[in-house]
Parts: sequence; structure tokens; C-alpha cells
Amino acid sequence: METFPPPPPAATLARVGVGISLHVVPAGTELWRIYFRGGSYPTTWHDFRAFGPVATARFDHHEPPPREQGRAILYAATVGPICFAEVFQISRVIDRTTGAPWLVSFHLTTDLHLLDLTGLWPTYAGGSQEINSGDRGIARQWSRAIYAAFPDIQGLQYRSKMYGSMPAVALYERARRALPVQPSFHAPLASPAIFDVLDETAAHMGYTLV
Repeated sequence: METFPPPPPAATLARVGVGISLHVVPAGTELWRIYFRGGSYPTTWHDFRAFGPVATARFDHHEPPPREQGRAILYAATVGPICFAEVFQISRVIDRTTGAPWLVSFHLTTDLHLLDLTGLWPTYAGGSQEINSGDRGIARQWSRAIYAAFPDIQGLQYRSKMYGSMPAVALYERARRALPVQPSFHAPLASPAIFDVLDETAAHMGYTLV
């Protein structure tokens, strides 16, 4: 039996339920993300990406084929270094300029209700912990099924496979109202003011900073 099969139908997941795997992120919690003002999908700090699904993204819940649609997603993390580990994982090079990357943090204005994928729920629902690190295409299928099965779930909490399994989040467009009007921290990666922090972060992870 394969350890990371596609999800069961949404109706089956709905019967499985969320149970104790409902994770409430309280209002006031600080989240971090890196976004790009240029490149293939230019955006702003608080925009949810409506184009998808993207092949390199793990939990895009967009319906294929890739296109602009009502579903949208925003990836974030509980601490800044997770963002660098995840965003630059393919090259392991923190590129401060290509695509005009910015680092931002913000404090949630309302509680968020997330499905916690870091515990036993994936196994109980018929999957496994490979949802956090296995085939991205299958993980996206799970995300679509979860989105359909649980209309009150605003996103997912999952393990960062690149930063010691620390928690990261994928927020559905249902979470938009939890974002503030203004961020708490906001700076381009090219800013000299944060160079030393980026240099230390890159060295800690074994990444290269350019």
C-alpha cells in the first residue's frame, strides 16, 4: 500500500472531521512571509495569489488548469528564517534582488482556524506525514479536498521540510479578513539595513547570500 495516496472524496473527509486537529491561531500572532514585487507573479505584501495551481507550490487549492480564479492562497511562517528556507530551497541561494523580494511581518487581527497537518490527522484521514514533504501534486489534491470538505477551515498548518519541521501556514482566501491594514515590518531584501541578518540566516542554514 502506498503511504501517500491521493485523498478520498471530500464527502468522506467531511465525515472524518477535523476533531482535535483544529488549530486556532489567536489574534495578535505575528506571521512572516517573503513576497515578490516582480517576476512571474508580482504581488503586494497582503495579496493572496489567485493564479494557480503552481507546480512548485505544495498546498495550492486552485482548480486546474492553472489560471486566475476566485480561490487564492498566501504562504507564511511563524518565524522569518522559515520563509528563507522555503522560498529559496531549490537553489539554496538567497537572491536579494531577482524578482524584487521583500520580507514582511504582520499581526493577525482575528483568530484563524487551521487544519493541523503536523500530527495524526493525515494518517487518520487516509494519508500520511508525507503530505508535508512528499509529492506536491498529491499534496495539492489533498488541499483541494480539505477546502471542499471543511468550509470553515481558513488554511493549513504544516511542517517546513527545510527548517527542522517548524510550523508554517498556507492560508486560503477565507483568511483575508485576519490580515491587518498595515504590516509590522516591511523591507526589501536588498536593503543594507537587513544585510547582516540575512547573512547570518544564510550561514545558519548553509545557504548562499547574493
